[in-house]
Amino acid sequence: MSHATKEGTFGYMKKFGSYSKDFYRFNGDLFFPSLGIGTYKPEPYKEDNYIINFGEAIKTALQNGINLIDTAINYRYQISEREIGEALSELFASGEIKRDEIIIASKAGFIPLDFPFPDNPYGWIKENVIDAGLAAADEIVIDQHCMSPDYLRWSAQQSLENLGLDTIDIFFLHNPETQLGYIDSDTLYNRIHEAFKVFEELRKEGKIVSYGIASWNGFLYEEDHEEYLSLSKILEMARNAGGDSHGFKYLQSPFNLAKHHAYSYRNQRCDDGFYYPLMHACERFGVTMIGSSPLLQKNLFKRPFSSKIGDLMKTADLSDVASALQFARSAGAICSIFGAVNPSHVLDNAILGYVPCAETSAINTLTNEANAV
Repeated sequence: MSHATKEGTFGYMKKFGSYSKDFYRFNGDLFFPSLGIGTYKPEPYKEDNYIINFGEAIKTALQNGINLIDTAINYRYQISEREIGEALSELFASGEIKRDEIIIASKAGFIPLDFPFPDNPYGWIKENVIDAGLAAADEIVIDQHCMSPDYLRWSAQQSLENLGLDTIDIFFLHNPETQLGYIDSDTLYNRIHEAFKVFEELRKEGKIVSYGIASWNGFLYEEDHEEYLSLSKILEMARNAGGDSHGFKYLQSPFNLAKHHAYSYRNQRCDDGFYYPLMHACERFGVTMIGSSPLLQKNLFKRPFSSKIGDLMKTADLSDVASALQFARSAGAICSIFGAVNPSHVLDNAILGYVPCAETSAINTLTNEANAV
């Protein structure tokens, strides 16, 4: 099988029977780990981004119960995807991991350039995107973001080649709200609709299974904010593109101790006319939410946590990182994605497999039903 399946992910889950019974969750299609591993690295111009390699961390994650891998074509100028591909190739060849056991998510929207970083990135864009007929110049926003149909199709194919796969399980449209402020919201939703039409074609071709949107702040802002995204309008675009059997099944958005809008801030209008936090809106609409940035790119750790957090999260004997991950995976997202290059950090985080999730009352105590800070 060339993609994740219910049977495959269930079989993978059974290998880790000693883990807490709530470490894995089922969304009707696949069994997800409550922690996934990501391959984003900030400050891509820094030299150490090219010295490090995510390969061993990926292998360690898959060997320790974490079978969701999240990436994007633009992460480290395509290097992250290629390192994942190398790691998967080794594990597939040895028979240690089967393709239908693991969930692979990638993203398209940002122009990735390529490694090594080109001397003239604008020239690279002109040669490889504009002159290649993938997009017109006015479809590229701030020299980095593009949602033209031909470009998105190229991006999907390039990601498959980088990963060494036939099929991507979840294909995200990456931060479409980046274009707001340069185009109006009606134009943006039209571009999203056209993107979804491409994704539906890719589904029929067997190149992706499902799709969604990965956003930073778009789904978390006030409704009148310039970069606000409406989940109900997004779903309308998906239905227009693919009918009632459309493939829009996933949404990725940040959720952590400091940025908990997705759980605590009512800004998404649903079919009953009322406003709900993003997590609850996803549940009402049948969309699976995946949490990102559980550590807020390490900005949560500028000072030690209060002991109250560890007590509430059942992680008093563990690290502040474990407490932050415990919070992120316990509220309602099916999975929370952490980044790790060092395999020992992956093992540290996998310890949470033995710890039951925090209770809803504990999450409510920490969010205090207030807007995120």
